[in-house]
Amino acid sequence: MKANYYFTIRSIVALVLGVLLVVWPDAAINYLVITVGVLFFVPGVLSLAGYFGHKGKDVSRSALFPVAGVGSLLLGLWLMVMPAFFVNILMYVLGFVLLLGGIQQIVFLVSARKHAAVSAGFYVVPVLLLAAGFVVLLNPFDVASAAFVVLGISCIVYAGSELFNGFRFRKRDDAGADLEV
Repeated sequence: MKANYYFTIRSIVALVLGVLLVVWPDAAINYLVITVGVLFFVPGVLSLAGYFGHKGKDVSRSALFPVAGVGSLLLGLWLMVMPAFFVNILMYVLGFVLLLGGIQQIVFLVSARKHAAVSAGFYVVPVLLLAAGFVVLLNPFDVASAAFVVLGISCIVYAGSELFNGFRFRKRDDAGADLEV
C-alpha cells in the first residue's frame, strides 16, 4: 500500500505542541524567549568568528569590528539568561498599548458626539480595551500564560481536525491504494 500520511505527522506534531502549551504554558513562554535569544546569539557568534577568522589573512580588506555582531550576541545571551524579564516587559508594553488604544477611542467618540449621535454601544469596545490593558498591567505573566493555553488548545483542535479530514478525505487510486491527501 503506497500511502503518504503527512497529515498524520502534522497532526502528531500539532497535538504534542498543543498538549505541551496547555500543560506548561509558563515554561513555553520562557522557552520561546530563549529560542529568540538563540536566534540572536548564533549570528552574533558567527559574525565574531568571521571577523577574527579573516583578520590578518586578507590585508586588502579593511574590516571594521562587527559591533552589530557583538550586540546580537549580547542580546541573545541576555534573552537566554533572563527570559522572564523580557516576557514581563513585553506584557507591560502590550498593556500600555491597550490602555492607550482604549483612551484614544473614547476621546474620538466623545469628540464625534459634537457632529453626530453616538450611542452607548460604541463605547463597549474602548472600555473592554481599557479593562484588558489594566488586567495585563496588573497581572502580566498570567495573561501571557493564558494566551499560550489558548494557542495550545487551538493546536489540539487543529490536530484532531487534520487527522479526521486526512483519513476521511484521502484519495484512492484505481487499484484501491491510498494516495497523498
